[in-house]
Amino acid sequence: MIRRTLTLRLFLRLLPVLALAAALPWSFAYWIDRGWVLAVASAAILLALMWWSLRRALAPLRALFRALAGSVNTYRDGEFNFGVHWRSDDELGELVRAHAELGEVLREQRQDLVQRELLLDTMVQNTPVAMLLSAEGGDAIRRVVYANLAARKLLNDGRKLEGQRMGELLEALPVELREAVARGGDSLFAVPDEGDDEDVYHLSRRHFSLNGRRHELLLIRLLTPELRRQEVQTWKKVIRVISHELNNSLAPIASLAHSGAELVRRGRHERLGEVFSTIEDRARHLEGFIRGYARFAKLPQPQLQTVAWAEFLGRLQRQIGFELEGATQDLRARVDPAQMEQALLNLVKNAHEAGADATPPSDEVRVRLLRLPGWTRLEVLDRGPGMNEAVLQNALLPFYSTKRHGTGLGLALTREIIEAHGGRLSLQNRTDGGLCVAVMLPEAGG
Repeated sequence: MIRRTLTLRLFLRLLPVLALAAALPWSFAYWIDRGWVLAVASAAILLALMWWSLRRALAPLRALFRALAGSVNTYRDGEFNFGVHWRSDDELGELVRAHAELGEVLREQRQDLVQRELLLDTMVQNTPVAMLLSAEGGDAIRRVVYANLAARKLLNDGRKLEGQRMGELLEALPVELREAVARGGDSLFAVPDEGDDEDVYHLSRRHFSLNGRRHELLLIRLLTPELRRQEVQTWKKVIRVISHELNNSLAPIASLAHSGAELVRRGRHERLGEVFSTIEDRARHLEGFIRGYARFAKLPQPQLQTVAWAEFLGRLQRQIGFELEGATQDLRARVDPAQMEQALLNLVKNAHEAGADATPPSDEVRVRLLRLPGWTRLEVLDRGPGMNEAVLQNALLPFYSTKRHGTGLGLALTREIIEAHGGRLSLQNRTDGGLCVAVMLPEAGG
C-alpha cells in the first residue's frame, strides 16, 4: 500500500512532464513541414519545459535529502536538536520517522553521558585521594593535564596545576615525595609535619595510552588518620588479649594460694606440693606469654652471618622433625642464625599442628629449598586443612589467631624476622590439600 501511494504521488508530480513528452513528437512533426528552424525552436522550448517540470516535481525530495544530510552532520558534531518533518505515509515518511527516533535515542544517550560525566567529575574532585595526571607533549616535556582538588591542596597550596612541568613541580615538593616518585611503582613514605610527628602517605602510579600519548596517573593517599584508628584498635585488642591471659593465670593462682593457706591452717601439708606445682606452672606460662610480647615489640636488628642451608636446616631437624628437599651444600644465606631458627621453628611447629587438625591426621611436613635468580625460596609444606580466604588475609596480622589459646604472635613475629632480613613471607593453599608457607630471602653475595 505504501509503495503504491509513493508511485501515485510521483506519477502525479511527473504528469506534466509526461504530457509534454507525449506532445513533443506531434509538435515536431507539425513544425517540420513549416521549416526546420521552427522545429528546432519548438523542441528546445519543450525540452526546457520538461526540465523545469522535472525539477519542480523533484524539488521536495531534494529538500528532504538535504535536510537529512544536514541532520546527520549535526549528529556528527554532537548536536541532536535538529529535526526533519515529512507529511506522508510512504517509504520516505517511514525513513524520516526512523531518523527522528534515532535522534531521540542519541539525545537521551548524550544526556545520560553528560550526567555520568558530571557525577564522575564530582566524585573525582571531592575524593580525599590526590590525583595527578601527566602526559608528554609535542616538545617531549611531561606536563600536568589534570589535578583534582586534593592534589592542588597537597601539592600547590590549592592553586591550579594544569599545564605545569612535572620536573619543576616535583622540585618544589618534599624530598620524601620526590624520592617515592623516583623509585617507581607503589610505595609508602612519611613526611614530617610541623610538630614531632609525621604524616604517612601511600603512592600508587598507573600508566596508560590515550589518543596516542603516554599518560601517567599518580594517586597519593594520606594514611595517617586511618593508621591512627588502626593503632587504637590494635591497642584495644592487645589490652583485651593481655587482660584475658592475665585473668586466666592470676585467677587460678589466687584460688590456689587461698587453698594452700587453708591447707596450712588445717595442718594438711601433704597436698601443698601439688598446689605449689600448679602455681608454678601458671606463673611460668604467664612469664612466657609476657616474654613473647616483649620479644615481638623489641625485635633487635639481625646480626647477619653467612650460613650453609644444609647444615642450618640439619640442626633444625634435630629439634623438630620434617623432610628436607633441595638443600645442597653450595646454597648459602646471610641471616641471623638465632632469629631465623626461631622463625622456622614457628613455621614447622604450625605445620605439625595443622596436620594434627586434618581428617585423617597427617604428620607429613616438608621443607623445600629452591634457588631463584637473586633469591632463595624456602617452602614449609603440610597436609593440614589449609586456610579459608578470610584467614589467609589476616593470618600475618599481629594478635590474629584461630586457635583457642593462641596469642596471634607466632606468624606475625616470623614475618617481622623475615622482612628484617630483606625477605618476604606469603601463604597459599596447596592444590592437593594443605598449606604452603613460602619464605623469599635475598641470595647471599660472594
